[in-house]
Amino acid sequence: MARVILGFSAFFHDSAAALLVDGKIVAAVQEERFTRVKGDASFPENAIKYVLQEANILPGELNAIAFYEKPLLKFERLLETYHAFPPKGLRSFLRAMPLWLKDKLFVRKKIKEYFKEMGFQNIPVHFPEHHLSHAASAFYPSPFEKATIMTVDGVGEWNTMTIGLGEGNGIKILREQHFPHSLGLLYSAFTYFLGFRVNSGEYKMMGLAAYGNPEANETMEYVQKTVDHVVDIRPDGSVLLNMDYFDFAVNLTMTNDKKWEGLFNLPRRKAEEALTQKHANLALAAQQVLEDCVCKLANTAIGLTGCPNLVMAGGVALNSVNNGKLLQNATIENLWIQPAAGDAGGALGAALAVWHIAMDKERKILYPDMMGGAYLGPLYSEQHILHIARKNIDLHPQQIDNEDELLALTAEAISAGKIVGWFQGRMEFGPRALGNRSILANPRNPEMQEKINRKIKFRESFRPFAPSVLEENAQEYFELSESSPYMLFVQKVKSHRLTSIEKIGTGLKERLSQIRSDIPSVTHVDFSARIQTVNKNSNPKYWKLLKAFKDKTGYGLLINTSFNVKDEPIVCSPTDAIQCFRQTDMDILVLGNVVFRKSQQGF
Repeated sequence: MARVILGFSAFFHDSAAALLVDGKIVAAVQEERFTRVKGDASFPENAIKYVLQEANILPGELNAIAFYEKPLLKFERLLETYHAFPPKGLRSFLRAMPLWLKDKLFVRKKIKEYFKEMGFQNIPVHFPEHHLSHAASAFYPSPFEKATIMTVDGVGEWNTMTIGLGEGNGIKILREQHFPHSLGLLYSAFTYFLGFRVNSGEYKMMGLAAYGNPEANETMEYVQKTVDHVVDIRPDGSVLLNMDYFDFAVNLTMTNDKKWEGLFNLPRRKAEEALTQKHANLALAAQQVLEDCVCKLANTAIGLTGCPNLVMAGGVALNSVNNGKLLQNATIENLWIQPAAGDAGGALGAALAVWHIAMDKERKILYPDMMGGAYLGPLYSEQHILHIARKNIDLHPQQIDNEDELLALTAEAISAGKIVGWFQGRMEFGPRALGNRSILANPRNPEMQEKINRKIKFRESFRPFAPSVLEENAQEYFELSESSPYMLFVQKVKSHRLTSIEKIGTGLKERLSQIRSDIPSVTHVDFSARIQTVNKNSNPKYWKLLKAFKDKTGYGLLINTSFNVKDEPIVCSPTDAIQCFRQTDMDILVLGNVVFRKSQQGF
């Protein structure tokens, strides 16, 4: 009889659920995709129901439940922190306690009650530690028999960074860094100071950093002031934060604004304020500090284990610019990163930890990995899509059953400058759209970055767009020596494709409008790109679309951005896709094999 394990994360940010059947990853999804609340931290009822339904699990067939951390240990850390910073911690304590007493402290009871209502009774509940869940999510799905493991994030229970060794079906934690000293929280503090939202705005700061001038005295001064006053970076990559500069341990904010403003001679930016070169230079300084720490940490980790295969998880592992730098680290021979590296992936890691550690089950190593391309979310039937088509006749739905015809029409529309909503197959797990819930456009069109940001995504104009490229053609465009299926690595565009290597003017707007290569809308201001390589086997239909576009234009790549607007989750259902299509200036929507248009004329 099959052994079934359900893992989930909840109550802090990015709640999710994942299901294993005999060790195979059957389904995984974030709660936000159902509730439409970005980063939803609530108990993931919808996600749990979906993963159980995906595998047709009935009462009596669920063998174990795994929650991604130990609530009592986290509660202990909070109490000790409040006690260590009297009386400043009182305000935070008074705000946190009702939430803990309502939900977080009694997770076991809530789990038992919830599953009892669903008809699942007497199911063993496991609580692996937060960073063990991250480590399990990084190692067990990887293609390595043995690997060095690094987990880096804000904070779990006490840990903020760990180094471990995975071998066979076991994981051994070798080093730990404890709260409040946290590289993830340091990066989030810069995110906060620059006016972006913590736990979601880190991507924005990473994108802004490319506009910083690495040769400017101001940037170098920001780095020096950071390492002299804010953080002590040890040779092994561990960090000691100067807590005089931080309020996250005792207050509801990240930074001591007065001290940061005095140190950097820059007021904390409000979210609506215009970005300046000073902001870009400070973002670059923060990125450089992060990269220095992670590089040292990786060298330390591999030195400890003697194993040059490195796997990573935790929120910091989603920093694709840093990941690109790690690809160039001679100490690392092979690098694999969990595509859902944040807390959502902790749900999967918790289930894997129970399967391999608590149940002592052997690993079955798959190539390229166990994640199935991260296509682990809901799939909607042709009948469901046709039902949606009948309800949206004003969008002129056209069913095209011939796949080649559908792909040719889509490639033609994109080449003609149209922006396409592309909704196919199972939804992706993790923060990236990988060709099933994507907005696609022509990377050769220099107007596309500004147009999609302004009229489709409704977001900041400086934000870059990533390319999806045929895996076999990637090296024609990018300085990339290996596959990047999960869009987790930033690398340079090939020099022969650059049309200008001079920076025009000093203003951010001037630099944004510069045409930098023959694929301008996926070439960032520093001549880099965050690349997704598309394999024929992992996503055949998307690969065929890229091939159809290449056959038409000679270019085997497309702009691929997530199918959503600013501050909303990626679309999950056909209804979500229709709604997003209607509220934006997308030209056509390809929903399964049905094409929707806003006009009967042409595309």
